[in-house]
Amino acid sequence: MPVPVSVSVSVSVSVSVSVSPSGEFLEGEVLVSSSKRVASVTGVQLPICSTCGVQYGAPRADCPICLDERQYVGWDGQQWTTLAELRAGGRRGRLAEEGPGVIGVGAVPSVAVGQRALLIRSPSGNVLWDCVGYLDDDLAAEIEDLGGISAIAVSHPHFYGVMTEWGRAFDVPVYVHAADRDWVGRPDPVIEYWTGDTHRIAPGMTLINAGTHFAGGTVLHWADDPEKRGALFSGDIFMVVMDRRWVSFMYSIPNFIPERPSTIRRALALVEPFPFERIYGAFWGRVVSADGAAAVQRSAERYLRFVTESGS
Repeated sequence: MPVPVSVSVSVSVSVSVSVSPSGEFLEGEVLVSSSKRVASVTGVQLPICSTCGVQYGAPRADCPICLDERQYVGWDGQQWTTLAELRAGGRRGRLAEEGPGVIGVGAVPSVAVGQRALLIRSPSGNVLWDCVGYLDDDLAAEIEDLGGISAIAVSHPHFYGVMTEWGRAFDVPVYVHAADRDWVGRPDPVIEYWTGDTHRIAPGMTLINAGTHFAGGTVLHWADDPEKRGALFSGDIFMVVMDRRWVSFMYSIPNFIPERPSTIRRALALVEPFPFERIYGAFWGRVVSADGAAAVQRSAERYLRFVTESGS
């Protein structure tokens, strides 16, 4: 049984905005650091689905997220792991710059789906976008050194990971759209369910219920990015593809089920008022670096042209 340990942070303001690939701090704006204590990771023995990386609050026979047609049960049947097993097997946290004021957060080797989260470094407080199926005390301490976390927001159930553990460790709210409430595997008071089309979680940061992939499928708009051009954090709600000038829209990505045209048109209407140049997708390096809003529009037009074509 691990002994709970807390890391106390006394610095309230630090100067830095991002970390270079070599780990050096880059000069930038003043960031407000968290004044909270980072709690030790405690849920190290709770079950994590090995296929999707989602943690549950108690042992169970199956993973409902993987039984759904948008995901799949591993070919060897339902398998489980824990944070303790992942750590013992050599997993470690990974931090690397993904864009101006944005730090990728993941694990090496990757866990389950392999997505990385993104630490959005804002003067009003850092926000963690999406989550991963890994956390340990060392990774939590490294993130606290970067200013900590003031809130967490998650795009959809496949990226819930160990979000409750993250919320508890940093003592911050975890924002999940209420339409996806039934998919939460480890309910906890740190999870805040929001409703409606949009929800402002911090100055310049707005959650948008695009609704593709899942009914609660969410993207995050950052109006005050360092480039002052706007950025959209899309997970795979709008999936940045290998040709990083484009995105796609899928009901199921691993099973290649296309999204419904009416759902895509609703999503386009919701994001249209929000200008953005960059789009941060779900995986390392999947970033549209310029002309993001136009990329979404032309990608949707191409997609809809293929799925609605009536000719033979």
